[in-house]
Amino acid sequence: MKSLEELRAIRDRAKNGVHLRKENSPDAIRVVVGMATCGIAAGARPVLTAFTNEVAKRDLQNVMITQTGCIGLCQYEPIVEVYQPDGKVTTYVKMNADKVGRIVTEHLVNGNVVDEYTIGSLGKLK
Repeated sequence: MKSLEELRAIRDRAKNGVHLRKENSPDAIRVVVGMATCGIAAGARPVLTAFTNEVAKRDLQNVMITQTGCIGLCQYEPIVEVYQPDGKVTTYVKMNADKVGRIVTEHLVNGNVVDEYTIGSLGKLK
């Protein structure tokens, strides 16, 4: 980087290339990654990055990736919640970047919840 203008250009390219937050659309799927200190310590940052990259790579215009503070279930971090346009919420727990591709493919694209990663399957988690 040699100038402030070059830094601005990099910032603008990043903003245009990845939509972490879009205008709230009634038909958008919202993916929320818990990014409080407990989530970050458990590995939420790579999960957020993986979701952002996967959604951008697939150019999923109806998916909005956001982050939040503490979700309140620290022992199950990293936690990701998926909010559907119809109001249904799915809570994924003990997430890692390797699980993201499957959630994007099966849940966000095809509409099928990946049950074994959800909070409802805690007794079955490895």
